[in-house]
Amino acid sequence: MFVHSFIFGYFQENTYIIWDKTKECIIIDPGNTTPDEDKMLFSFIEQNHLKPVRLLLTHGHLDHIAGNDAVFSKYQLLPEVHKEDLFLIQSHELTAKMYGIPCIPSPLPEKFINDGDVIKFGQSELLCIHTPGHSPGSITYYSKKDGFAIAGDVLFYESIGRTDLPKGDFEVLSYSIQKKLYTLPDSTIIYSGHGPSTTIAHEKKYNMFVREK
Repeated sequence: MFVHSFIFGYFQENTYIIWDKTKECIIIDPGNTTPDEDKMLFSFIEQNHLKPVRLLLTHGHLDHIAGNDAVFSKYQLLPEVHKEDLFLIQSHELTAKMYGIPCIPSPLPEKFINDGDVIKFGQSELLCIHTPGHSPGSITYYSKKDGFAIAGDVLFYESIGRTDLPKGDFEVLSYSIQKKLYTLPDSTIIYSGHGPSTTIAHEKKYNMFVREK
């Protein structure tokens, strides 16, 4: 698989496109908030002759769903998310107003992602791992074959996701990292929702927030 990222929006969020040689692709966490960012995302897809087949969310916070409407309007793809984060999508407009950020409400999902689901596209697969704590429905998308995971805001380079947002929980997040992410091979690349990528080995050694147990 090939992974390409964009940095979008007011919160410098990482949006990912993943594809393989069949040219089918998935879009994960579209954070595009302006026409220029929409154009950047869609131009990359068109220039690389990709065919978007699914729109996946690691979680429902406003910076990760800002581009849902634009993607739906362009490709008729509805977002897919864990059902525990549906309330975040439903309250997108209110949350954006609290932050003083303009937004277009996200279309609502019709399909939900569960722990253990396997996302298939082209000749590729991603395992869905429920990793709550930052949000109750946070999902990590893991490729054992290609050795990477899209972890959203669960685990960052030498840091972790916030737990002071609605339904966040540090103990739950710590469990998700220690028992679900730290059990992945040390060489696994972690593509986070913000900032640079990292590896499981690096975080086990240097992450001061969650130590390996």
